Amino acid sequence: MSTPNPAEAVGYERRGPAAWVTINRPEARNALDRTVRNALFEAVRRFDADADAAVLVLTGSGDVAFSAGGDLKEMAEDGLRVPPADFLPQLQRNLRSDKPVIAAVNGLAYAGGFLLVQNCDLVVAAEHARFAIPEVTVGRGAPWAAPLPWLLAPRVAMELLLTGDPITAERAYQLGLVNAVVPAADLHSRVQAYAERIAANAPLSVRASKQLVYAVRELPLSKAYDEAERLFAPVYASEDAQEGPRAFRDKRPPRWTGR
Repeated sequence: MSTPNPAEAVGYERRGPAAWVTINRPEARNALDRTVRNALFEAVRRFDADADAAVLVLTGSGDVAFSAGGDLKEMAEDGLRVPPADFLPQLQRNLRSDKPVIAAVNGLAYAGGFLLVQNCDLVVAAEHARFAIPEVTVGRGAPWAAPLPWLLAPRVAMELLLTGDPITAERAYQLGLVNAVVPAADLHSRVQAYAERIAANAPLSVRASKQLVYAVRELPLSKAYDEAERLFAPVYASEDAQEGPRAFRDKRPPRWTGR
């Protein structure tokens, strides 16, 4: 992985089918000031428009922090009180992509950094990574943590919210918040391999599978099946759905077109 350009708040680098998006404020533990937030939104839009990029990888610069969250100095200067009513929906919508997103957590992921992790589809963490919701320690709120009881047991979410204490990467893995924990030196290579494995699959099937997980999580089982059928109907009707069996028959790699 090349070093991000120091002039860029957020770096964007294509590595084969993966687009690596790197928050580049290591001197501030990759805190999410206004410049970084806007640059992140732009990077996601760039990824969505990049037909050759199948997976986005989000990480932080350096080996200390994925992101420490919101920039408290900026908040103090702005006198920030209650965020606007549409702040969270806009933030989460601007970070969401139809294509898979992997968090490569290279250090601490606190507050808004934890929010970023929460909005990724898969999470690979370095062994020294830590996760925390420290808002109670600075008198702030964490409305973005509302989905955490879906990701974690409610009492674990309660512990994180009420204490502000961090949990280790290993505990996050045991709780199902993290897909894999790897040595820090191997983080980039392991995540790249993960991204390439996903990118080798049929793109329409991959995107519908991602939609399935989010679409049915609040539905009763009977309605979940109906929604699943709706999501996968275009996949079954695609040319790729014919290409897969042909490639298997002909004993060759499939040539996906995304159509």
